Amino acid sequence: MSLLKGKIITVVGSGLIGRSWAMVFLSGGYMVKIYDNKPGLASGAITEIRKQIEELQQAKMLRGNLTAAEQLSLLSSHDDLQQALEGAFFVQECVFEDLEAKQTVFHEVEDLVTESVILSSSTSCLMPSNVFSRVQNRTRCIISHPVNPPYYVRLVELVPHPETLPAVMDAAYSLMTDVGQAPVRLRKEIDGFALNRVQYAIIAESWRLVQDGVISVKDIDLVMSEGLGMRYAFIGPIETMHLNAPEGMEDYLQRYSEGMKRVLNTFGPVPDFSGEPAARIIKEIGELIPAEQEHLTARRERRDQLLMGLAKLKE
Repeated sequence: MSLLKGKIITVVGSGLIGRSWAMVFLSGGYMVKIYDNKPGLASGAITEIRKQIEELQQAKMLRGNLTAAEQLSLLSSHDDLQQALEGAFFVQECVFEDLEAKQTVFHEVEDLVTESVILSSSTSCLMPSNVFSRVQNRTRCIISHPVNPPYYVRLVELVPHPETLPAVMDAAYSLMTDVGQAPVRLRKEIDGFALNRVQYAIIAESWRLVQDGVISVKDIDLVMSEGLGMRYAFIGPIETMHLNAPEGMEDYLQRYSEGMKRVLNTFGPVPDFSGEPAARIIKEIGELIPAEQEHLTARRERRDQLLMGLAKLKE
């Protein structure tokens, strides 16, 4: 049970990420108020959350120590922002990825909560200094960027605003740990944070290799899913280096640094992700997985089932 049993978290936005955050917080025993400014959407989200939580319990994949019924009893929906924020100690914003929309949310929220309430955004790519620019007290602001889907992929990037207090970072870290996520601390803001900078580097080189006729779409995905991804599910790139030489990291650098630099110097420019190469890659992936919703939905469900199994294994 949560160390802060009975404490309230408000989730602003009832889309996929908002629903996922609600489920994560419920699993830790927190009371969750979910709000949406479009009437009826928040209550609709509860229906979807109930369905997912009950299915997870049936599959014996429900997170936390509470039953599905106990978790759902902690959840409420609200169309009124002030009512949704009443009693909350932590606000997780989950509206669509638009800077002005997020700025507006935090401007409105700040007027309705006390100074001690932590204001957290789920943004995946917007800088904290921009997201919180209309907030007066930016010392309690932080980015808590989840990985989709957050219920199965537990990483959370905590990114501070330049004015964020260390105590706020510590509190967010403790909360994320308490609900079973795997938080990482960025020491300062940077465009793309850490996860997307690494992800975009992989995407860019994968794209270049396909674009230049070196490898197919199917096979470059296998390079990750049956190669790098197998070990990266359990250890990161720095530990991989450390383990891949008999005497550890220093030995690895002595053995392989010149080769790494040689290969890295052959990397091409940032792809345009457009034109003929994009058309060719779209066609190739479309032949493997057609873009019709039924096919995409089936693959997403497969992804989530596999991620559930991997998360269970990692426990």
